[in-house]
Order: sequence, then C-alpha cells, then structure tokens
Amino acid sequence: MRKIILTLAIIVSMAGALSAQVDGKAIGLRFGGVGEISYQHPLGDTHRLELDLGLGGWRMGLTGIYHWVWDLSSVTDGLNWYAGPGAAVGFTYGSWYGGNGLYVGIAGQVGVEYNFDFPLQVSLDYRPSIFLVKPGWMSFGTYDGVCLAARYRF
Repeated sequence: MRKIILTLAIIVSMAGALSAQVDGKAIGLRFGGVGEISYQHPLGDTHRLELDLGLGGWRMGLTGIYHWVWDLSSVTDGLNWYAGPGAAVGFTYGSWYGGNGLYVGIAGQVGVEYNFDFPLQVSLDYRPSIFLVKPGWMSFGTYDGVCLAARYRF
C-alpha cells in the first residue's frame, strides 16, 4: 500500500511540474456524434472551463467541463493534454426514438490539443457521460464518444 501511495505522489508531482500555460480564450466546433459549438475560457494559468452547446437532429444540450491542462512540449511545441470533470443538461425533442424529455448528467473528458503558431487549436478528446435524469424511452443512461475540434484562439 505504501508503494502505491508513493507512486501516486510521484505521478501527481510530475504532472504538476508539467503544467501548461492556458493561451486565452478559444471558440470553435467539436465534431463527433453530435456537432457542438465550443467555447474555452481560462480560469488561471493551468485551468480552464469548456462550454459546449450540442445541437443534433434530436437533442439540444449544454455541457460544461473544468479542465486541468498539462504541457507536452517535450514531444513538440504547442502540444498539451487535458482532463477534467463536468456536467451536462439538455432536452430531446421530436425524436424518432419516441418523444421529448429532459436529461441531466455528469461527464468527464480527457484529450490532447495542438496550438499552432497562428490562432488555431485542434484537439481530439474522449468524453464519457452518465445521465442521472433521462427521458423514459432512453434505455441506457450512458454516452461516450471521441470528438475532433477546431477552435480559433483569441
């Protein structure tokens, strides 16, 4: 047990030493199962909030994720990875699945991003979600997906 705690402490210390500098605000699109308008707002040097408005053929929702951002410039300049928890809320409408309904859930996100020398950021991330409140027709209370995003940094 002592070795596990020591290993975790070393990993957390190393991750803290590799913190990246969050480069201002960014706005763009996330492409995956549903298209999303994405906005990132810095909350400090190594933290930010990502807000995504999802618009699909059968749903509309808002997801907010708190990110910790770590530097991967040892691999290449401009490369970061990020992870964090969040929440999602929205509703389904006119669904061919069988009706309207509210959904509320928790989400997590982990991904990598590349910031070009000009104001463009591209990222690839994985976001699993668990819905605590879901429409009655929704048989599963989980969702996960990989998304590609392109954002303009300002």
